[in-house]
Amino acid sequence: MIPRATYRFQFHKDFTFAQAEALVPYLDQLGVSHVYASPITTARSGSIHGYDVVDPTRINPELGGEDAFKRLVTALRGRGMGIIIDIVPNHMGVAGSENAWWQDVLARGERSAYARFFDIDWRRKLVLPVLGDPLGTVLDQGQLALKNDGRYFLSAYDEHRFPIRDEDQARFESRDVADVLAEFEGRREKLEALLSDQHYRLASWRTANDELNWRRFFTISDLAGLRIEDPDVFEATHQLYFRLYEEGLIDGVRVDHVDGLTDPAGYCRTLRTRLDTIARPEDAPPGPAYIVIEKILASGEPLAQDWGVDGTSGYDFMEEAAALLHAPSGEGPLNALWAETSGRSATFEPEELIARQDMLAWQFEGQLQGCVDAFDALAQSTDSAEGVTGGMLRRAVERLLWVFPVYRTYGNGAASPNADKRTREIARARVQRFIPPGETHVVGMILAWLAGEGPGDLLRAAEAVRRFQQLSSPIAAKAVEDTAFYRYGRLLSRNDVGFDPSRFSLSIGDFHAAMANRVQTFPNALLATATHDHKRGEDVRARLAVLSEIPALWREEVASWRDLTAPVTEGFDPADLYMLFQTIFGAWPEGLDINDREGLSGFAERLIGWQQKSLREAKLRSSWEAPDEAYETLGADLIRALLSPNRSYAFLLKLEAFLKLVAAPARANILVQTALRYTAPGVPDLYQGTELADFSLVDPDNRRPVDFVERQGILASQSAVGASAAKLQLISKLLAIRREHPLLFARGEYVPVEVSGERSEKVVAFIRKSDGEPPLLCVFAIHCAEVLLGQSEPIVPAAYWGDTRLVDPALDVATLLNDGPVKVQRVS
Repeated sequence: MIPRATYRFQFHKDFTFAQAEALVPYLDQLGVSHVYASPITTARSGSIHGYDVVDPTRINPELGGEDAFKRLVTALRGRGMGIIIDIVPNHMGVAGSENAWWQDVLARGERSAYARFFDIDWRRKLVLPVLGDPLGTVLDQGQLALKNDGRYFLSAYDEHRFPIRDEDQARFESRDVADVLAEFEGRREKLEALLSDQHYRLASWRTANDELNWRRFFTISDLAGLRIEDPDVFEATHQLYFRLYEEGLIDGVRVDHVDGLTDPAGYCRTLRTRLDTIARPEDAPPGPAYIVIEKILASGEPLAQDWGVDGTSGYDFMEEAAALLHAPSGEGPLNALWAETSGRSATFEPEELIARQDMLAWQFEGQLQGCVDAFDALAQSTDSAEGVTGGMLRRAVERLLWVFPVYRTYGNGAASPNADKRTREIARARVQRFIPPGETHVVGMILAWLAGEGPGDLLRAAEAVRRFQQLSSPIAAKAVEDTAFYRYGRLLSRNDVGFDPSRFSLSIGDFHAAMANRVQTFPNALLATATHDHKRGEDVRARLAVLSEIPALWREEVASWRDLTAPVTEGFDPADLYMLFQTIFGAWPEGLDINDREGLSGFAERLIGWQQKSLREAKLRSSWEAPDEAYETLGADLIRALLSPNRSYAFLLKLEAFLKLVAAPARANILVQTALRYTAPGVPDLYQGTELADFSLVDPDNRRPVDFVERQGILASQSAVGASAAKLQLISKLLAIRREHPLLFARGEYVPVEVSGERSEKVVAFIRKSDGEPPLLCVFAIHCAEVLLGQSEPIVPAAYWGDTRLVDPALDVATLLNDGPVKVQRVS
């Protein structure tokens, strides 16, 4: 069943199924057809996101368990609504002792029934990088002990527990527990001997990047990769999902981090086949199941159409809609301002390269070496690679990862010469300048193996290709989104999940082409502009996008802010200050008064949380591994000073005036971005709470509790005013149209409308039409800051449009957009 429109809920112990059930009437009134749920399987106790799954076979009791889930579904079904759930096939949470499968692996090693479930290299003991210090230091400090709670286990810091082998359990069972514990208490040599017999090796957390011998999620050692390509693992981890679908309780799934899997295409096809063969109850909505995948698409990268999925979870649309709002004329001036301010590159590409080099060297040494070893073994299996050394292979793999244009390729090492051909050609061209003299042929061999064309043993080729693919994906994520995005601050609205900062803006023509392609390829993909992973809220980005239209004015404003705040900014890096200025401006809460000390204090604490994460992810001034507490404290004190009326009132007055100046064009952007999500081809998703103005920052800020009472009140009111009310009312109006004409959006064409006249480049117009449905004309004004600055409402004066007209249907833009930047109406 294809959803008409979804509403994303982030479930956790403080927001349960019961609370969502109480909101079903509100969602129905709003016009939503499906709840889109964060993972509902049992996660680590207290998890605020659900992606650290410890038991995929059971619905999380912290959320209310299966009974509460069924009550939620019953409430939805009673209103003709449904639910899709987020599933996590790539990894499981392994911190603590709640994951029974992982605990069994620790106790039994390769003999465990679950040893094959996890992606572990068993040539060495399982490395557990959980200690705060080297093992010897931990033992000397008495921080490791043997304990018993019915079974014996090793405990570190009274926090971590590790089971001991069955043989050791049996050896101790015939003895008195107190005697056994006394034998080991404070006895380093006894504990060392016992530990040396286990299937795992305890190590300092600092060894993880270099010594880990199992695949983790990115750089998170609390999440262990699953071998979902194994049919038994697939069935064991998906049995709950299949049962829920069979019982008519869910209508589809969103697949988390599909690129982390060994074979994403094979996984998706298997998932589609399994769901399509399941019979549903007669009173349940009919299939086929709705399947979307979390997939980051690089610029120009298409999603394969033979995976059996309905599309992505919406990052690509988020990028397209955001880029459309940015004026191309602002790129050069803002590049120059950033370079002058920061002393760093004006463009993104050099920043990305350095970040990729850093991440590969700093955080992925273990995976890199495993990948090189796999290619080395492959090379040794063929005479064609005679004379190719491990060092040559390492340099080739390393340099390809520096420049790889997409997250990963999708071949499996078997012959498929056309698979990912464009990706390999781009990689070959980009890598040329980095190849050492005389080693071009080694890079060629790696690319041939990725294409399934290289020589050597097929099984070894598959393993080498797998290791490259499962390394290129996290390198892209950690280097680009989790490092370079925090280093490069030209305009932060162009740095977000799935975005390409090297593309500053998107032309109207290119936007039309992208939407027309959606109709032809994935007309039912999700459309998102806010997610649980976004780095700044959708309306933060919309407000910041206005700066692309007024770069000269922004330069003057920043200069005055620097002068006014000089007494409190001494010692703070100019680049960090510039990004802070952008964030204060972009995320300023709607309605916050500069004399509201409590409100300012609350905003300051939110900014401090963002800044700490930003500094640590950038890894220039601080890091998660080695926080520079002095610099972070300096930054926190600075934020509190900037938002203190006692210390920075002149700055706050200037900021307030600038916010008022750009309020109308910012609101115009907010409304246009919102309307695009509900009129473009696809299924619009509304992230929890963002029906009102979304000025959130990166998680956990974007996962704060939502005031649904306020939202219900505004929806029920016909007289509410303000930016938030206008946004919610627009969403309600457009969802009503989608409810009234579902086929128009589910199957309708997307027809660009030509615009003529002097302001034609400021109008986005298209028609949605389908047989038997009245065509819907959608017209939006963009890049009108020059005339909206200082206005109280985002209404462009009629005179501004001059002779600007739609060509077919022949309509004046001034007449269409006489009451705001968005017009959606039927046409004959």
